[in-house]
This record gives sequence, C-alpha cells and structure tokens, in this order.
Amino acid sequence: MAEHKEDKAAMAKTNQDTPLMAKQAKPLAQPQWTWRLKLTGFGTTLATALPGGYCVGVVNSPAVHMRAWCLACMKSQHGLDLSAGALELLWSSVVSIYLVGGALGSLMGASIANKCGRRGAFYINGLLLALGVVCFSSCRALESVPLLLLGRLLTGLATGLTIAFLTLYHTELTALPQRSSIAPLCGMGLTAGVVVAQIFSLQSIFGGEQHWHIALSFYGVFMLLGFAPFRLYPESPKWLFIVKARKLQAAQSLQLLRGYAADSEALNAELQALEQEASVKSKPSSFMQLLRNPKLHLPLILVCAYLGGQQLSGINAIFYYSVSIFRQAGLSAQAAEWANLGAGSVNLAVSLLGPMLMARVNRRPLMLVSCGFCALFLFLFAMLLHFIDSCSWFALGCIACIFLYIFFFQLGLGPLPFFIGAELFELSPRPAAMSLGSVVYWLCNLLIGMAFPALQQAWGALVFLPFSINCVLLFLLTQRYLPETRGCEPADVAPLVAAGFKSKRSRQ
Repeated sequence: MAEHKEDKAAMAKTNQDTPLMAKQAKPLAQPQWTWRLKLTGFGTTLATALPGGYCVGVVNSPAVHMRAWCLACMKSQHGLDLSAGALELLWSSVVSIYLVGGALGSLMGASIANKCGRRGAFYINGLLLALGVVCFSSCRALESVPLLLLGRLLTGLATGLTIAFLTLYHTELTALPQRSSIAPLCGMGLTAGVVVAQIFSLQSIFGGEQHWHIALSFYGVFMLLGFAPFRLYPESPKWLFIVKARKLQAAQSLQLLRGYAADSEALNAELQALEQEASVKSKPSSFMQLLRNPKLHLPLILVCAYLGGQQLSGINAIFYYSVSIFRQAGLSAQAAEWANLGAGSVNLAVSLLGPMLMARVNRRPLMLVSCGFCALFLFLFAMLLHFIDSCSWFALGCIACIFLYIFFFQLGLGPLPFFIGAELFELSPRPAAMSLGSVVYWLCNLLIGMAFPALQQAWGALVFLPFSINCVLLFLLTQRYLPETRGCEPADVAPLVAAGFKSKRSRQ
C-alpha cells in the first residue's frame, strides 16, 4: 500500500511538472520565405534560364531572312556564291553550334560551380550572355556571319552552364520544406524564354528583314533586369560551409535566406547539420570518381535518362512540326503562326503550375502520369497524322493531341529532369552528376536537330513513334527504380539507390 501511495505521488508530481517543461521547450523557428530568397530565385532565373530558352526559340520565325542575309554576306564579303546545299549546311551550323556550346558549357559547369561558387558561376554566365548580345546586335551592321556564329556559341555555353548549376544553386539556398517550390524555376525560365522569343520574333515585331538582329539580342533586356540586384544575391551556404569552410559567411548567408536571428536555435541547428555533413563529405567528386563509384551508377543513370529522355520525348519536334499541322487543319499561314504561339503559351501556363504541384504532389506519380499520357498522345498523333487525309476531323484530332501532349509533358517530363539530380545526389558528387546529365541533354537535343528532318522525310508521320516508345521506357524506368524524393534530404535518398539495379524503390 505504501509503495502504491508513493507511485501515485510520483505520478502526480510528473503531471505537475509536464506543463512547466512544455513551456520551457521552445519549438525551433521555421525558415521564412524572405524577400532575399524570393529575389535570388526569380532574379537568377530571369537573368540566365529565360535567355537560354529565348535563344532556343528565336531563330525559327526570322530564319528565311537570316538565311538570305547569310547568302548575301558570303558573296559580298568572301566572294562565295553558295549553292542551295552549301547554304543549308551553313544554316545548320548556325542552329547546331548553339547545341555544341550547350554541351561544352555543361562539361565546364561542375568545375566552375565548385571553384568559383554558385554565385560565381552565375556571374560568368552573365558575361557570356553579354558578349552574345554584342555579337548579335553588331553582326548585321558588320555583315559578319562568323560574328553570328560566335554569338550562338557563346549563348550556348551560357545555357549549358545554366542547366548545370542553376537548380543546384536554388536547392542549396532553400530549406527542405521550401525546396519543392523553387526547384522547378530553371525549367520554367527555359519554357518562358521560348514563348517570349516566339513573341518578339514575330514578323510584325522584330522578326522582319530589317530587325531580326534586334530579335536575337533582345534577351539582353531580361538579363540586365536579373543582374541589376546581383550584389543582393547570397552565396550557397552549403558551398561556403562544406566546400570552402567559411563558416561565418555561411551563417550570415543562412540568416539572410531564412530570416533567422543571430542567436536563433534554428540557425544553430542548421549549422550543426552542416557541420555533421561536412565531417563525412570528401572534396567535390570529379567525373571519373563519379563513374567509378558503383553506388552512384543508378542515380546517374536516372539523371541522364530523364534529361536525355526529355529531349527524345518529342517536345522540340512537336513545336517544329506544329505550324504545318495547323496549316493542314485549314488555318492560314498567319493563323498557324499564332496557333503555334498559343501552343507555346499553353506550355508556359502549365509550367507555371510547377512550384505548386511539386510542393503538393509526389515526384513518382507526376512522372508516371506525364510519361504515360505523353506516350499515348504521341502514338495517337502519329496515327492521326499518318491517315490525316482519310477523315476530315483527323486534322483537328492532331491539334488536340498536340495541346494534350504539351499539357501532360509539363506535369513531369518538363520540370522534373532539371532538378531530380539535386534530390538524388549528396553535395560531393552533385555538381559532376548534374553536369554529365546536362551534357546528355544537349547531345540528345543535337541528335534531334540533326536527325529529325531526315527521318521525317523517310518515315513521314511515323517518325513520332520512337518518341512514344521513349516515353514508355521512361515510364518503366520510373516505375521500377525512381525513389520518392519529395520532402527527403539527399542523404536519406542515397541509400535507396546505392545497390544499383537491385535497389528497392520507395513507394511513398
């Protein structure tokens, strides 16, 4: 009985102490969406990703005038009267040298981001884009085709660097709960750039015979707007703390980005997490170290498959072919041009849903839905286009397939490949992995640009069937091997893919 009374007394004392302990235990401050974080995210996207997308789409509309100018320049400056085949080769060089520059910029992205920092890579990107503006704005007055080629090469280098470092920079600026909202910004910027280029390169704006050089260089306006507040953009706290061991500067960067006080427990907790991460991390991985580590093979395959598969999913070919499809549906040349702009606008509008979707919906279902429906609508598009003369409504069916394909593309295949590497890889191998993935992206882009016209001529509408098969393969790869990464630190995801193709995915 005495023991029973003592137990009751102890329980009563515990119940009295619990409220006091609850009052003393203060929850950690939550990271805020500070104005500095928002400015850095949108400013860096406006200055780098949007010009990159702009340079992809700007040469389509004024191509006729640019080719005629190239022909005239080669005759007046070099005394060469180019044949139709030689002119086609020169024009192919103007288009493809941008893609070659993208691949080279991607290769350099890892070393630049590691040696100069994420902010330093952003600055170098701006220099390349600024030199591109100089080349484009002066090439017509100087009648210099080499200057046009140099401008395309420089902007390609800048865009390749953008894809290699920008998402890396964004994810390292944000806390885990914020990451899903800011990670899609690179893809959104590229998509927005293509649409902006379609607008400013219209024949009625800057796409005419006298002003196409203005269309090519107009991205400089957006670049200047994004670079104006450059001094306000903080460096990546992870790069400062782990790679450079500048712990005080890392703490100051975290205060700016999170809104923490200097004596905040939340700030101390993040610094302790960085200290723990730094204690087990080696120096940034080289490409060879990345390729030799068997634990990194599966995530590297996923990153390369998604970035390359995005280009092999037919999005660029669809936009290349859409004007002729709209013409076959009975639209006039001008109406088809505006309809193509409408398709690009749908592409942009759906991409703007990216931050909301990525914050609320898991990666795996988004990618599975996107790949599955893209495969379906590409197959239907190929069949309807192949038999377009058999039925009057098949042309309208092709238009519907284009818009539906674009919608589902932007749910997963569009945004996810650009940032999945930042969620699969820890800090040490991350820059090299994202650079290799970016190289694959540009090589597949170049492959489509070089092979699609010839395959289209040989196969006709059935050229879209390989794109559909590619989407099916991406669906199977996602279903079997992609772990769920939303809301997870890379250190928690890495063990899920460390066993290579024997790994068991997370079914979250």
